[in-house]
Amino acid sequence: MNTLQGDRYSRQIRFGPIGTAGQAELEQASVAVIGCGALGSAIAETLTRAGVGELHLVDRDYVEWSNLQRQQLFTEQDAEQMTPKVEAARERLLQIRSDVRLHTYFDDLDPTLMRRLAATCSLIMDATDNFETRLLINDAALQAGIPWIYGACVGSSGTVFPFVPERSACFRCLVPVLPAANDTCDTAGIIAPAVQTTAAIQCAEAMKWLTGNHEALRTKVHHFDLWTGTQMDTGISRIRQADCPSCGPAPTYPSLQRSARPAYASLCGRDTVQVLPDPNRPVTLDDAERIGRRAGGKIRRTPHFVEFHALDARFVLFINGRLLIHGTGSVAEGRTLHRKLFG
Repeated sequence: MNTLQGDRYSRQIRFGPIGTAGQAELEQASVAVIGCGALGSAIAETLTRAGVGELHLVDRDYVEWSNLQRQQLFTEQDAEQMTPKVEAARERLLQIRSDVRLHTYFDDLDPTLMRRLAATCSLIMDATDNFETRLLINDAALQAGIPWIYGACVGSSGTVFPFVPERSACFRCLVPVLPAANDTCDTAGIIAPAVQTTAAIQCAEAMKWLTGNHEALRTKVHHFDLWTGTQMDTGISRIRQADCPSCGPAPTYPSLQRSARPAYASLCGRDTVQVLPDPNRPVTLDDAERIGRRAGGKIRRTPHFVEFHALDARFVLFINGRLLIHGTGSVAEGRTLHRKLFG
């Protein structure tokens, strides 16, 4: 470590459980952050400032005005330009620390990418908003034998737990006892302190693992509510399923085995339907611009996407062919709108 870096991290190094050796471990670490929204941006900034050597940032979305209240890496200019979150995060993080090694993925997370990240990284940070993606993270982490740090927040509350292979029940074991529908930021709102607290606890768990302080990791699910001032820790070891297909004696990792994802999906709490690209029928930005002009609505084009309005909905087609249809949460209606415009 050079003198400049020593000065930079001196206060962290003075913290006994980390020290010089722990700081060196952080510099060698590679961490995947799945999601670059509220939790993801806070996690990415904290780990960047802590000196983690390499970060892999995955997010499929762009910055919107409603994000600015709690997503700390983004600015009004990012919202105005609808900048992809991973690109806005990259720009800001490199301003914070120029030597951080950043890899960004402006795409929907699929089993292939998830396997690759799990094989590359020492740890996975969950900053997602749905069960399906967390099950994918869970299976990839178990297959690779690495931990992942679960985090969720809504309203004034948050929940955190470090899933470490063979130490407890896995996330799939918990799914049968989790609610079928949850409140989301779009339905119940959220305050920024709930985000910051959740991300801070997640990052503390991450730093424990990355610096070799494994015995200090939480062994119970931690839940808090900042508005009521309450907190609770719940053990989950007894929930472990003996025949779990992810952490049982003969794992098949179901989420990694799905060769095809649904082409249409309703995004959690977004009043938006996502349409994944068809490799046999690629749609380009030029195609989207032509369709938008034919529909007679307002069109906007950037290097990353084309946005246009038609049929009382807003369409955003990204350069990789992924399409968002804003204005409906119904997959059936989204499919109809997509077929009406794109054939």
